[in-house]
Amino acid sequence: MLLFRSNPWFVPLLFPGNIWHFSRSEKVIYLTFDDGPIPEITEWVLETLAQYKAEATFFCIGNNIEKHPEIFKQIVAAGHRIGNHTFNHLKGWQTDTETYIANTQQCHNIIQSIAPEVLNQPLLFRPPYLRISKAQHQILKKQYKMVYFDYITEDYEAKLSPEACKQAAIKHIKPGSVVIMHDSIKAAPRLMATLPAILEHYTSKGFTFKALP
Repeated sequence: MLLFRSNPWFVPLLFPGNIWHFSRSEKVIYLTFDDGPIPEITEWVLETLAQYKAEATFFCIGNNIEKHPEIFKQIVAAGHRIGNHTFNHLKGWQTDTETYIANTQQCHNIIQSIAPEVLNQPLLFRPPYLRISKAQHQILKKQYKMVYFDYITEDYEAKLSPEACKQAAIKHIKPGSVVIMHDSIKAAPRLMATLPAILEHYTSKGFTFKALP
């Protein structure tokens, strides 16, 4: 379902009922991080967010939670929101529905076993690669708020320079934007240039950073 780096106004209208962005009249930005937790990188993200008293949402891969439970607990302890990103980062278009749903439940189960308190809030799900079949989506939306994006930094793109990644984000993020970044090894060079720049630039303009409701 990945369409554009920065979605045109009409895209959310084509896919109603999902989270794409929030009010354009409030100076709030919703930072989200996919694919963690990862040693050092996720910890760096947490430290950087704390410097600006910024809240965020982490769409975690269940297998990474299982491998790095202490880092996952750090995310929770810092007061950030947790979202489900499947257990094995599956491509919905290439996975049968039964397997995809079971894999999502497997992620849910590992979250529940380590930090059940985070499940007291509305459940959040973002499909890996933003690719999900209609059948998978129809089933999951009964249990989860389906979260997409208003702007994706493409920090995972190795051909994109850190400077270009940073400048594009500063140019295109808007009030109410749901921004996708990745606390992953592949994204790290661009993430580490872009996240501090976003926080500094928009904080100086009176914006705050909140976790998804």
